[in-house]
Amino acid sequence: MRDRGSPAAGEFPRRLCVYNGGFWSKPRLRRILSLAGWQLAAGLPGRDDAVGVWGTSPTAWRGRRIAAWRGTSLVTVEDAFLRSILPGRAPGPLARRGPIGLLIDPDGLHFDPSRPSRIERLVAGGAADRLSAPATAGLTRLRALDLSKYNAHDPDEPAPDPGYILVIDQTCGDASLMGAGRETFLRMLACARAEHPGKRIVIRTHPETARGLRPGHFHPEDLPAAGLVCDAPISPWRLVEGAAAVYAVSSQLGYEALLAGHRPRLFGQPFYAGWGLSDDEIPMPAGRRGPASREALFAASHLLAPVWYDPCRDRLTDFDGAVDQLQAEMQAYRQDRKGHLAYGMRLWKRPFIARAFGDARPVRFAAQPSDAVTLVWAGRAAETPRATRVEDGFLRSRGLGAALTPPLSLVADDLGIYYDPGRESRLERLIAAGPPPGGEVRADRLIEAIRAARLTKYNLGGAGDPPPRPAGRRVILVPGQVEDDASIRLGAGPERRNLDLLMRTRADNPDAWLIYKPHPDVEAGLRPGLIAEDDLARLADQVARHADAVTLFGQVDEVWTITSTLGFEALLRGLPVTTLGAPFYAGWGLTRDLGPVPGRRTARPSLAALAHACLIAYPRYRDPRTGLPCPAEVALERLSDPSTGRAPPALRLLAKAQGMLSGHSWIWRR
Repeated sequence: MRDRGSPAAGEFPRRLCVYNGGFWSKPRLRRILSLAGWQLAAGLPGRDDAVGVWGTSPTAWRGRRIAAWRGTSLVTVEDAFLRSILPGRAPGPLARRGPIGLLIDPDGLHFDPSRPSRIERLVAGGAADRLSAPATAGLTRLRALDLSKYNAHDPDEPAPDPGYILVIDQTCGDASLMGAGRETFLRMLACARAEHPGKRIVIRTHPETARGLRPGHFHPEDLPAAGLVCDAPISPWRLVEGAAAVYAVSSQLGYEALLAGHRPRLFGQPFYAGWGLSDDEIPMPAGRRGPASREALFAASHLLAPVWYDPCRDRLTDFDGAVDQLQAEMQAYRQDRKGHLAYGMRLWKRPFIARAFGDARPVRFAAQPSDAVTLVWAGRAAETPRATRVEDGFLRSRGLGAALTPPLSLVADDLGIYYDPGRESRLERLIAAGPPPGGEVRADRLIEAIRAARLTKYNLGGAGDPPPRPAGRRVILVPGQVEDDASIRLGAGPERRNLDLLMRTRADNPDAWLIYKPHPDVEAGLRPGLIAEDDLARLADQVARHADAVTLFGQVDEVWTITSTLGFEALLRGLPVTTLGAPFYAGWGLTRDLGPVPGRRTARPSLAALAHACLIAYPRYRDPRTGLPCPAEVALERLSDPSTGRAPPALRLLAKAQGMLSGHSWIWRR
């Protein structure tokens, strides 16, 4: 990811004089401008200063007048074409987060056709043509992830039956209309009906109109008899895919229709008109614009013109970095949009469950199971079988869950749960479906970063290097597990105890050097699974107590396990893995499986595709510094920091107490 952070060394921020209170009252807006090299000021501009205005807002006249009076340059600021989950006018903290990117334009304003904007200059000057390949990849990724300017889409909301004529409304007073009013929209609707007689008309309302924040231009009596007003939270990409023709004035949805392959009929002069890709009711002046490709337009509007912001790392980023962040926020919102009633969460877990699942609406906790429960800790799922199951993710924390260390990642599975092979899980579907465009490349980078940072699920560190490996003998790592763990109870084969695992490995590999690594929870005395010392001496050549798993990976030739996540971590490092049970990573052609793997696992993903499903698509990550949903890459950086994720003092005391009472674990494991 490219860091487009502070100005280059030796540069100083340029003063941007602003006369709109929004510049001062919105922290993220100020921060993006600051990182882009602009220092906000309230006084009169000097010779080397610029004046900033927000588009054509009601207060923009002040800045324009002062800029003309003082003879200084004018910079227009607007939201980028990927903004947020909710519109900025929506109520609540989720809407107040602010934009993920800005258009900071010293040339013009992208929706004002009176003079060329930066987007227009980038297309006309040929700079955007040089980015055809990344533009194609970026557009494909955007459509696959279903991301738009606003992203409060409901994937379960049915779209209208295909074949309709899509007529796009906008909010009254929308700056991009440049004065066009209700009469323009009525004329557009009449034209759509005349050009497509007998076809069903679908009028798409703006998200702010649907939320009651601003009125639109169409009234109920304007709707044709066989028409439909669509104000449901349907993805723009799904909506334009089902349309036979698209009519717009200047809406971004019209642009997305163009990017999806439509030739929209336009009744305004938006930035995407005049390039030979639309039918324009109002042509551009002679000599303005000209033929251009969809890829060039997308490169200018999404790759080159915007200033994209990474709110977790607090720095500027590129288009892909912005998409990564918005994807994480979108995934959390879509799972939580209706709110949750949670059950089966231990008291110490409730604060982070409330934070992780409470962006859209506060999480409520139930004392008893019921059909109203929507979120349940996976171990209690039998009591509320319809609820979404929650468990720790595969990059969890710096410290054990049994030691009450809060997780950075959780999974929320609406089908099953990854450690139960007895029923299909959402993870299995993600693995079978394969990653979205660019997903394998992203996963490959993530795997390399995990290797370089020496990360595992718990990141405990451990003792130094083990003794040198014996010459001429194959070395096998045998990780112990917690014997009452759900993955053993539900996914083991004949070997269900650590002793059974060690005996089977020795029996099948009589000449190998076996390194047995006890599970950290078992070593800590918190969970069952100890092997008697006599049995260890008889079966194992070496016992790696308190050893660092990553160091061990560098000393061994392969790994044998029942269902341990350590087998997945070994796969990520290129080690052969033999499974005696049915862990989530078995049965896909990447492991040697001696256990009862489900026959439905017929897909044959690459290691990168498996990693994408397990580490990017399936889990939800929460940044412990900002409290925001975050991409896997940010979670990895946080886990690489030794100061990240330490349990609060009260939980550390409780963890010590439960260690002293390890024989009575039922007290805290309810």
